[in-house]
Amino acid sequence: MENTSISFLSNVCRRIFAAYARLCATAIAVTAAVVLTATLLAAPARAADPVKACVLVPHFKDEYWLSVGYGLEQEASRHDITLMFFEAGGYQSLTEQIAQLADCAKRGVDAVLLGAVSSDHPELLSAIQTVSRDTPVFGLVNELFSTDLSGRIGVDWEEMGLVLGRHLTEVYPTGGAKQEAVLISGPAEAGWIGPLEKGLRAGLLNSSIEIVEVFRADTGLRQQLSAVEDAFSAFPEADLLIGSAPAVEAVIGLMQATNRHTEVALASTYISHTIKRAVINGRVLAVPFDDPRQQGVLAIRQMLRALENGRPAGFDGPDILLISRANNRIGSVVLSPADYFPIIQ
Repeated sequence: MENTSISFLSNVCRRIFAAYARLCATAIAVTAAVVLTATLLAAPARAADPVKACVLVPHFKDEYWLSVGYGLEQEASRHDITLMFFEAGGYQSLTEQIAQLADCAKRGVDAVLLGAVSSDHPELLSAIQTVSRDTPVFGLVNELFSTDLSGRIGVDWEEMGLVLGRHLTEVYPTGGAKQEAVLISGPAEAGWIGPLEKGLRAGLLNSSIEIVEVFRADTGLRQQLSAVEDAFSAFPEADLLIGSAPAVEAVIGLMQATNRHTEVALASTYISHTIKRAVINGRVLAVPFDDPRQQGVLAIRQMLRALENGRPAGFDGPDILLISRANNRIGSVVLSPADYFPIIQ
């Protein structure tokens, strides 16, 4: 009987110890799994390869594009993005921009930000279609009628013209003395030209201003100066010159150099560093402000979103503000530093 009890107790103890061992093993396994999971979560993820993107613009002869470039670089630096800048040489440099687009695709970049020299040229649209099969292409600032874009940052240039035209109507309302105006604009190839002029004329409908002629040239300072000289030669008694930023810059330089045409009132269709200073000192009546620096920032953010989620990003851009000395908004105008210039490939 005693041996039987001992045997029974031994069996019970063995069962208890076996169950305890299983529980210990399970606890150890669970603890190890928890520790391993926590370790994996705490460990830094392997960094993805930095994003590389090409930026293609018509040219940097226009200070406006310097502010776009600065915004791009500032935001890219926050995300460790490598940018490569290319300038086509002007709005007539279609072949060069198409070649640059193809070159960027061969470099294996993650995206292309395209400030197009043409909004709808078939050869450029075809090149975009080809490149976009493997590399996302985003429209930058300029109008671009392509269905193959992964997104676009810009503003409505018709609204740019409308905002300026309405302000000039307040300055020169119907019933006042007739104001003879010349318009100095960019080349017909540029997609923003047509909408800008349409909006401007709509905004001037109830004014005493008559646009007697439009002069067009590439938006480099030298070309715009030539257009300004042609305008003053044809209309020496013009009361008002409405022009692109380089055109108005050219007029200011001409006035300072020759002391001629100093009585002509000036309005700019978009911003630059010189235009900002001229609004401050009262030489330029007004300018619509589409925040080119912020457009660069928004372009980088849009590109990153699209690359991360794999979906087209649509259209986005800043609000347009009318800047004049009278409305005290000049403090909201932030452009690139005076000494900024991007490294061109």
